Amino acid sequence: MSDEELRRAALAYHAEPRPGKIGTEVYKPSESSRDLSLAYSPGVAEPVRAIAEAPERAYDYTNKGNLVGIVTNGSAILGLGNLGALASKPVMEGKALLFKRFADIDCFDIEVNADTPEAFIDTVARIADTFGGINIEDVGAPACFEIEAALKARCSIPVFHDDQHGTAICVAAGLVNALALQEKRLEDVKLVCLGGGAAGTACLRLLRAMGMPKEHITVVDRQGVIHDARGPLPSYKAEFANTTQARTLADALAGADVFIGVSGANLLSADLLASMAPRPVIFALANPDPEIRPEAARAVRDDVIVATGRSDFPNQVNNVLCFPFIFRGALDVRATDINEAMKIAAVEAIAALAREPVPPEVLAAYEGVAALSFGPEYILPKPMDPRLKDAVAGAVAKAAVESGVATRAPASS
Repeated sequence: MSDEELRRAALAYHAEPRPGKIGTEVYKPSESSRDLSLAYSPGVAEPVRAIAEAPERAYDYTNKGNLVGIVTNGSAILGLGNLGALASKPVMEGKALLFKRFADIDCFDIEVNADTPEAFIDTVARIADTFGGINIEDVGAPACFEIEAALKARCSIPVFHDDQHGTAICVAAGLVNALALQEKRLEDVKLVCLGGGAAGTACLRLLRAMGMPKEHITVVDRQGVIHDARGPLPSYKAEFANTTQARTLADALAGADVFIGVSGANLLSADLLASMAPRPVIFALANPDPEIRPEAARAVRDDVIVATGRSDFPNQVNNVLCFPFIFRGALDVRATDINEAMKIAAVEAIAALAREPVPPEVLAAYEGVAALSFGPEYILPKPMDPRLKDAVAGAVAKAAVESGVATRAPASS
């Protein structure tokens, strides 16, 4: 499909036969006067009184327990930048579609015109009781760090910034598997991250929580290597500032085992890749054009494993592998948070599923794919794998219970 064909098809998809991608569903009887008297006045007064007496009954009498608010200010729209809240609505509707399609979670998308982080925080916090969880979407760094932390503190429901943590979970799951194939350990490898924004920071925080030493991580931004002798740094960069003589990407990559790119197109050259350690792992996640294309990487060396964010290359890092199922698990046990234990449980579940035999229905969903098996070009499950829901949501729910943030046991127990 050409760029022009894609443009026309995308606009037609969103416009016809009814504008947008989501709506509401009535799932209680509403055909008789009796039905309406129960749905609204006078019958509705009974659940109102019950909830006023005991707020947790909102989970029993409303859709709160299966409802996620997708909130944004439109400051970092899906690779397009700060185009404003209203322009972000197609993306937020798309996110709602994915939640429903993959995890049967209902969503309201809420685009907030807020000029400051404080205004955004206050708006979302005041409406949070509507929902069982909050998914922050397309909010740029560094404001996203402040916003997420403040909403976590003010809300009694899970708050999750998918651009940070969804990316981190998928990267960590793929990296665990890639390193196993390369016969390396997370605790031992030297990692270079090109890009010091929200996604990169979250990836590194999660990898550290999983056992990667800080001194094995080098972060490179537009000014070069982040090191402890470099100027005043914002806190989210300062936490990764090591004592090092490396000052450039070339310095940092010499002998490195892992490259994570959350930056821009074609920034990992053949010479830089050639300088890395034997059996390197490359996560080139810039979209739509990665830091290096897989075929270009393999032309330089045949011992490399490459992942990108694109669906037309092997090893796609796609957040839909985790975010619907993390919320599914959290909602199922009425968790008050999505914590590190739950994220790591999701990593382990996704990584483990990629090592399992792939069922025929997954292959049937991908035209031209005759077989898939764990190896250098299959380190992550495919997004259409129906096993993800039970595997990831179950692991997340279990971790929520064990870490003390669940307020009820899983339904199966």
